[in-house]
Amino acid sequence: MRAFSAPFRRIAAAGAVVTLALSMVACGSDDDKAAGGPDLGLLKAGTLRIGTLTDAPPNVYVKDGKFTGFDNDLITAVAAKLNLKPEFVGTDFSALLSQVNGGQFDLGSSSITITEARKKTVAFSNGYDFGYLGLNTTKTSGITKFDQLAGKRVVVVQGTVQDDYATSKNLDPVRVPNYNAAVGQLKAGTADAWISPAEIGEKMAKEQGGGVVILAAKELSSAPTAYAVAKSNDKLREAVNKALDEVIADGTWTKLVEQYYPGRAVPETFKPGSGTVKFTAPKA
Repeated sequence: MRAFSAPFRRIAAAGAVVTLALSMVACGSDDDKAAGGPDLGLLKAGTLRIGTLTDAPPNVYVKDGKFTGFDNDLITAVAAKLNLKPEFVGTDFSALLSQVNGGQFDLGSSSITITEARKKTVAFSNGYDFGYLGLNTTKTSGITKFDQLAGKRVVVVQGTVQDDYATSKNLDPVRVPNYNAAVGQLKAGTADAWISPAEIGEKMAKEQGGGVVILAAKELSSAPTAYAVAKSNDKLREAVNKALDEVIADGTWTKLVEQYYPGRAVPETFKPGSGTVKFTAPKA
């Protein structure tokens, strides 16, 4: 057997150490990819913990024990692009933003309209949808327009854009914790109108309104809806934005719009995600 000099053995040993180190780095890269990247500031590696609602179809709700709806199915597709497992947890909207920024959730999903006031609490992804203010009332109320609400008993879900709207119009709204409570007040005759997210208000009127509740009018909201993330977590926000553009480009966004909002036209002024991605307009 050929003998090697001491210097050669030292070089060989050093080479083996370098090879081992490179191997460990490679394995670490695979682990990072499986966990959604090297550092997205997640509460649990590999899992995207999402705060959402249980009672707001077609946007966010629970069906057969599963969290679903347009917003939740879309963030599930986004999570898949990031190699993350979505974990949904139900909460009230009034608490959602503070829970996100306080570290209880990685992300909030609930058709959250971007506002300057909310930006003081959380950061937002790029917009993925647009929305309408809805005017829900009863068939016998005689209310057909938003400008007829002065002096009426108006109900809103606390902390929503609809709450902000009613307050800005000096309507002195009655605040309730969730959408079921709002519909319940209309059915019971303890409220004259509910200012709602129009898609939710329309669906709940048909499914839970008992033939009494209707959607009388709607108007386009000036701001898009987006996912909420903690103000301190830019890496997660940027990763979500990138993945959101990917699910827009591959047709997932269009498919979900057509599934949950059949026949709904997309305003010409609205571009989902970063606004730079080509997408197929949903069938109107």
